[in-house]
Amino acid sequence: MAGLVEFLKPLNEVILKVNAMTEGRRSDFFNHLKSAGDSLSALAWIAYTGKDCGMSMPIAHVEESWQMAEFYNNKVLVEYRNKDQIHVEWAKALKELYLPGLRDYVKSHYPLGPVWSASGKKAFSALSKAPPPGAPAPPPPPRASLFSSEPSQPSSSNPKQGMSAVFQEISSGNVSVGLKKVTADMKTKNRTDRTGVVSASGKETHSSSPSFSKAGPPKLELQMGRKWAVENQIGRKNLVIDDCDAKQSVYIYGCKDSVLQIQGKVNNITIDKCTKMGVVFKDVVAACEVVNCNGVEVQCQSPRTTFLGIISTSRS
Repeated sequence: MAGLVEFLKPLNEVILKVNAMTEGRRSDFFNHLKSAGDSLSALAWIAYTGKDCGMSMPIAHVEESWQMAEFYNNKVLVEYRNKDQIHVEWAKALKELYLPGLRDYVKSHYPLGPVWSASGKKAFSALSKAPPPGAPAPPPPPRASLFSSEPSQPSSSNPKQGMSAVFQEISSGNVSVGLKKVTADMKTKNRTDRTGVVSASGKETHSSSPSFSKAGPPKLELQMGRKWAVENQIGRKNLVIDDCDAKQSVYIYGCKDSVLQIQGKVNNITIDKCTKMGVVFKDVVAACEVVNCNGVEVQCQSPRTTFLGIISTSRS
């Protein structure tokens, strides 16, 4: 297993670099970057070692990983449909790389996972000793700043103690006490006002810091049936998502001094720009990512979950 981790390290580093490009000031090509970055986890199909490894089988893993990226890829298609066909063609080409491209390749050659030689060398050592490939042809000139982004600005707030007691209470088995259910009317498809805003008391609004109040209203909603958006929740320690499945992702952004419990298996979890945020989840298909956070505590109830990256984060 240690050799496999080293073998996948270059892929992990690339994923972290792409995620770093989406931090700080939001780029005009944020959706392009998120779509490309989220799709990279599909390349980890090679890590499948059997039904007990915690991953879906290679073909399913590629399809599920693309679902993570498709949310942002569709945004590119919608935004540029009547503006610039180059962006539309880019989004379609990205999808074709994975569906049917990578999926069909895996289906044809490695439907049950990669086959390793019993007498072969360790994968990482063999890779490191391989002769360098020949110089590739020079790439064409890139389009001007298509993927430009501002450097990230890591948060400087100092985290405080106090989340351990909350996790201990959740782990005691009395998990349903005090939790706020996500009812049918809170989901995007059932909203009458289509805003998806979770009401908060006036006291909580006044106690929030200026950085969070400018970010927008609090949200806890299912968007397009694929993505749970948990945003700008301040001082709420009884948030819960219980109606979820392995095809949905969870994106937690701009939350402070709150606790979220995810009572089912989801595709992936991303925790972004949060402070003193606690997340308890049952299991994920792909990975859990913690990006640009302070004082975040994460508790997984499955021993086989992968953490793809923890970047610009203190005390996670």
